[in-house]
Amino acid sequence: MTGREPPTALPYELLERPDVRSALAAHDFGTVFHVARTEAGISYSMIAAECGIKPERVGTLAKGHGRVTTFEKVVRIADALRIPGHLVGVARRPWETAPEGSADAGPERREFLKASAAASLAVGLPDLSRPSAAGRVGSDLPDRLRRRTARLRRLDDILGGGDTFRIYLGEYQSTRSLLRGRSYTEETGRGLLSVLSEQAQQAGWAAFDGGRHAEARGLYEASQKAAVDAGDAALAGNALAFLAYLGLRGNRQARQDAVQIAARSCATASPDAAPGVRALLCERLAWAQAVAGHADETERALDAARDALAEADGAPQPDWAAWVDETELQIMSGRCWTELRRPLRAVPVLEAALARYDDSHARDKALYLSWLADSYLTAGEIEQAASVTGRALDLSSGVASVRPRERLAPVLRRLGEHQALPAVADVLARARS
Repeated sequence: MTGREPPTALPYELLERPDVRSALAAHDFGTVFHVARTEAGISYSMIAAECGIKPERVGTLAKGHGRVTTFEKVVRIADALRIPGHLVGVARRPWETAPEGSADAGPERREFLKASAAASLAVGLPDLSRPSAAGRVGSDLPDRLRRRTARLRRLDDILGGGDTFRIYLGEYQSTRSLLRGRSYTEETGRGLLSVLSEQAQQAGWAAFDGGRHAEARGLYEASQKAAVDAGDAALAGNALAFLAYLGLRGNRQARQDAVQIAARSCATASPDAAPGVRALLCERLAWAQAVAGHADETERALDAARDALAEADGAPQPDWAAWVDETELQIMSGRCWTELRRPLRAVPVLEAALARYDDSHARDKALYLSWLADSYLTAGEIEQAASVTGRALDLSSGVASVRPRERLAPVLRRLGEHQALPAVADVLARARS
């Protein structure tokens, strides 16, 4: 840090705590103010003076009433409490320092998008409801938590798991503590278990995206148990699909086992599941079949996903499956045909889908471009493969996810066989830098 250290600067150990990080991500500054006073000895009057907020307003926020919603005030609080910009979704503050080339020193584009994502979350993000005098949880809490989880999920559209894991894990841990420490009706308990399952999947996905595979497995397994206990067959099926995805990273036997788990995920969700859920699980089964080298089974699973998606009639879908649409199905189809070494089938669908895919989704587009580059290589279109790989490298720069680089590594190795070509030599040099 540089410049004057304000008296309200939060200690580093508090900023590392999951509950504080979760509150910061949600712009729940009342919780942060309360922690600052009770655990760091920073008075509300000092916070008020440094943040430009009336003392009574600070106290009101600390009691859980009201919310800070303006970008200017968020920045003022971040500077006063010395909260790094990435924890509250704003650009790096002038007083922050970072080693050259560090993961947090991403491109300006990424910082801008991060700020935009956080700004959208700041408006209307539901609070955790406070317990009654008897400590009993209200029946509306599961729905409130589910809406909160849906809003926080939007961070994954822009950021990688390295940025979001602690946020999502904090949400999961908070709900788990609530389940253990409060009283509620049986129906409310089932609702909370369902939310807990959803939060565990969200945290598990961020862990996987950030390269924390053991933690991802533990969270997926916890999610499956919570979903079964809640009687939520769709979420139980999705937890199995995530476990299958993890298994595909193993040896041949592990991949065959993953196919069986993916098939179980579809059966678990049942034919009564929402169309979007069935489409998502069939897509993931198709991917497992493709990685295992089963072309006919892959095509059948893709057809089933397509049929399920066609049944969507505008009825609400679970938020965790709402992102599955025709473009996503095209991309998955292209990925599967790339994996099966069918470039004539893969390239057209990937090109068409990626033409509609915005660069703001940098991690995902970089990943999908890696499959397109792979298929161009298989087809012998080396210069085109190099060009697409270069685009993927540009997009993945500064994204806190291990997956784009993992996916691009074999593509770059294959390109290395053609390094005499100027276009290839250029992209290999960029990759090394």
